[in-house]
Amino acid sequence: MIHRLDHLVLTTEHEEACIHFYTKILGMQLESFVGGDPPVERRAFRFGHQKINLHLKGREFEPKALHPTPGALDLCFIADVSIEEVQVRLEQFNVPIIEGPVQRTGATGKIQSVYVRDPDQNLIEISQYL
Repeated sequence: MIHRLDHLVLTTEHEEACIHFYTKILGMQLESFVGGDPPVERRAFRFGHQKINLHLKGREFEPKALHPTPGALDLCFIADVSIEEVQVRLEQFNVPIIEGPVQRTGATGKIQSVYVRDPDQNLIEISQYL
């Protein structure tokens, strides 16, 4: 029945730091769009064929999760560069690696991963398939 993930929603308390992390450090594209009822301008991070919609804590859009909470996500992204290049980029932006590189299992096989935290303390795993 389910084919793929289209988007997910990230709730942040630190809008500008969050935008900086996902666009400047991870390389996602920030986009604005109009959605909801009544229609309002919203923001999202686009990458590949997916996106992450951005909600600000206390100003979330309906419908929403029952308890939208910054720092509650554990996300894994597949990089289009080597783990060594990921590490260099993270070092350039002074983003501490909290674990890795380590071998894990992704959705379709073995991956090599490094773990960091975003400005809201979500756990971000950046991986490459082996």
